[in-house]
Amino acid sequence: MRVVIAEDNVLLSAGLELLLDAKGIKVAEVVTDAPGLMRAVEEHAPDAVIADVRLPPTFRDEGIRAALTLRQAHPGLPVLVLSQYVEKVYARELLSDGSGGVGYLLKDRVSRVSEFVDGLRRVASGGTAMDPEVIAQLMARGDRAAIDALTDREREVLTLMAEGLGNTEIGRRLFVTDNAVHKHIGNIFAKLGLPVSETGHRRVLAVLAYLNSQE
Repeated sequence: MRVVIAEDNVLLSAGLELLLDAKGIKVAEVVTDAPGLMRAVEEHAPDAVIADVRLPPTFRDEGIRAALTLRQAHPGLPVLVLSQYVEKVYARELLSDGSGGVGYLLKDRVSRVSEFVDGLRRVASGGTAMDPEVIAQLMARGDRAAIDALTDREREVLTLMAEGLGNTEIGRRLFVTDNAVHKHIGNIFAKLGLPVSETGHRRVLAVLAYLNSQE
């Protein structure tokens, strides 16, 4: 796997390079701003992009905006966004095209190397990786009208889906069988109005519906 990193913090970017190299993941280039990220992606055609939400010069949303622009220019480009804080709107925007291959992790997650690398690989393979803290904070606030119909167990399953876990991982976490997880997910899709004929990425759309309910 080859990645491009957009991160202006020299210590963090150097640390990312070292840990990814140790896991057999090549860093094609490290850039420090949005224009550099756009150029690097065109030049290296990486398997995934790791980008800080906030990049120079204003340190507001340059990184995420560049990532979203790249996803429009290169549909399906895997993007893993790193943020210092939980910023709900960005998590929702990343999922808005329903195609997967996106992640939103807090920077603290990088220190948990196995979890971080697992999340990156999941994103690169077209899945999602949402930080548990992001999901926890979203669950703790806002109007949850869109998920009121879900049972407590279905909410637990949806939360783990939002983190990017697959059926088997969810089953292990909740100590239930794969069949039980499959049934819960089917109920979630039905209650969120995502029928079998839906052509989009239904797991991502379910998570998006969940995030949208947190307005």
